Amino acid sequence: MRVLIVDDEALARQRVRRLLQGEQDVEVVGEAESGHEAVAMIRELQPDLVCLDVQMPGLDGFGVLQELEGGPLPMVLFITAYDEHAQRAFDVHAVDYVLKPVDADRFRAAFDKARRQRANAQAAERLGELLETVRRLADGSGAGDATGALAAAAGNGGANGAAAGAGAGRYASRILVKQDGRMFFVKTTEIDWIEADRNYVRLHVGKTAHTIRERISHLEETLDPRLFARIHRSTIVNLNRVREMQQWFSGDYVVILEDGTRLRLSRHYRDRVEKQVGV
Repeated sequence: MRVLIVDDEALARQRVRRLLQGEQDVEVVGEAESGHEAVAMIRELQPDLVCLDVQMPGLDGFGVLQELEGGPLPMVLFITAYDEHAQRAFDVHAVDYVLKPVDADRFRAAFDKARRQRANAQAAERLGELLETVRRLADGSGAGDATGALAAAAGNGGANGAAAGAGAGRYASRILVKQDGRMFFVKTTEIDWIEADRNYVRLHVGKTAHTIRERISHLEETLDPRLFARIHRSTIVNLNRVREMQQWFSGDYVVILEDGTRLRLSRHYRDRVEKQVGV
């Protein structure tokens, strides 16, 4: 595993480096002493894991992650002297949150968690490639070729597929979800609405929500506009689930779904949605 250490204190960086020396198959690819330096090194070195201090002058740890939005993000292990940021750390999907002074056993437990997360991600990616290869051939060539595709994919790494299955049509009919070490498809027709969360989106299907790593603007392009409408910069709705729309303040609307869910329709998207639903 390739690791970058980020902390504005030299002694803190040395402590983390010493702890990592006791771990197998670890390469410390560099050290950064500021947030801006960390952003540049992450983009250049693309480490698997960043041991990241929260409070640094100029650009703090959360600022580093904001600067990296839109690009590939490594796993993040926050290391800090303050516990007040713990909830926010997990909100940005950090692997763990370790307090200074760093205890060796606590660090090892956190690092083991990062190892497991990386292993699960790699396994999920391999399985996703196999599933995508089988799905594409089954859609295009019939199920008879799918078994052969599975064997071929297992030998050469498979196809580089990930987010959605488009079938024979232009738009996605299924979306691949990777969750808890397993993978499965969600039919787009079963999705009630979609919610953006930074570099992730949540697919709301009944009472269940599935989180996938995807930007909402990209996902919008793969969905059939006859069935889905963008009603807010962070919301897409399945038009078949819309029960009614009610006028709200400042020209906005409230979209009410069949299950009672209330979503905001902003003015920016109103005209387009009104045409789609016939208001």
